[in-house]
Amino acid sequence: MAAAIRNELRFILNDRDVVLTSAAPDMTLLDWLRLSQNLRGTKEGCAEGDCGACTVLVGKRVGDKLVYEGVNACIRFMGSLDCCHVVTVEHLAPNEGRLHPVQQAMVDFHGSQCGFCTPGFVMSLYGLWMRSPNPSDFEIEKALQGNLCRCTGYEAIIRSARAISTYGRVSEDPLANERASILARLARMDDGSRVEIGEGAERLIVPANVDDLAAVLEAEPKATVVAGSTDVGLWVTKMMRNISPAVFIGGVRELRSMSEENGVITIGAGVTYNEAFGFLSQRIPALGALVARIGGEQVRNMGTIGGNIANGSPIGDTPPPLIALGSRLTLRKGSERRTIPLEEFFIAYGKQDRQPGEFVEAVHVPVPGEGVHYAVHKISKRREEDITATLGAFYLELAGDGTVKEIRIAYGGMAATPKRASTVEAALTGKPWTEATIEAAIPAYEQDFAPLTDMRATAEYRMLAAKNLLRRFHLETSGAKVPARVSRYTVAA
Repeated sequence: MAAAIRNELRFILNDRDVVLTSAAPDMTLLDWLRLSQNLRGTKEGCAEGDCGACTVLVGKRVGDKLVYEGVNACIRFMGSLDCCHVVTVEHLAPNEGRLHPVQQAMVDFHGSQCGFCTPGFVMSLYGLWMRSPNPSDFEIEKALQGNLCRCTGYEAIIRSARAISTYGRVSEDPLANERASILARLARMDDGSRVEIGEGAERLIVPANVDDLAAVLEAEPKATVVAGSTDVGLWVTKMMRNISPAVFIGGVRELRSMSEENGVITIGAGVTYNEAFGFLSQRIPALGALVARIGGEQVRNMGTIGGNIANGSPIGDTPPPLIALGSRLTLRKGSERRTIPLEEFFIAYGKQDRQPGEFVEAVHVPVPGEGVHYAVHKISKRREEDITATLGAFYLELAGDGTVKEIRIAYGGMAATPKRASTVEAALTGKPWTEATIEAAIPAYEQDFAPLTDMRATAEYRMLAAKNLLRRFHLETSGAKVPARVSRYTVAA
């Protein structure tokens, strides 16, 4: 049965309901706030989701709860806001003119200088404060990964963050007190309809459910599928690309689930990095630690693992470690599904094994068994919030006699697609897991990869780093004591 169609977006902006009957597919939340609503506390700094000056909170329904997350308004499209609550910095101060506890702390501890970035910092700290009223320094630093300040210095901002709860209690905050009523208002807005705004190719579409998504893409096989928009947003703001018609899937509930059965984790294509982090950290700690290094908090709140795969970038962070685990991918077109090994999805640069009208529905990730060695190492210029230069993922099973029973090695940033080091694997399989074996296999890298030089690294650096990551993995798995940095994001099982 076809879904009913309504020609309007419905959401709440601060304290009022909004109904939009006109919205371009590429209209960003930042532009709408500043140009249409005259809410100019939300700033444009980078227009690519890096600096955090445009941070706002978006509340979304998760089951019977309302969850608020900091997001980058500069790359968040209006089509992703249906049945959500948008909170800007203007909504924080109470009517009587007093500053909000977050704002007062920033004033008293000198957390602002020129002030341009300050609203974004305030909103990121507001989201943190609601989750954790007395955060640790680690939690503060993690929450502020996606916010950049050129003039104040972060220590003053961190001191402000530590002090927020001395100015007020979360239980007294309007977003806490109004949560039930906001949740009810959002539920009333959600009538289960598909949203369509615009005409012809210039259309914005929000599917009602996953079956409706399949029907939409069958009818519009050339449509741009937008999940978290952390990459598509830059197509618009930096490349001026036309993304119409745009199909927004962030609200499709069936794509936002995670489950585990028989040792395999199934991650829906709409699950964000932060939604997956806790589960993956418990079941596959090395993968959870990697997720915590993808972008800043705002990017992890928006970006999805399914989108990272579907985009097909050779420097996407999640495909190599998922390939090393032997993951499989489910693709859907209409009512038909097919499941393939993830590594077969990537054909060439910019080309994936996806037919017109077909979409990524889920990825299935085997949990490493007992005795398996698994590691992921990302190389980037900055440790936090930076794009990968090269990334290596390693899966190793040893036989009882210490020889290599099975090994899978996958890299990003070394080829036109995420790619396994198949020649290196063949040189290691069946051999003793020793330094001599590793060194004998190292020359095989030249047969597997011919990396490029770009702004992130030279070809020579990438090749040397890739080889050294194998050496590091051997040291880590052979009992040697090596001064390797342990990620603070690893959560013990």
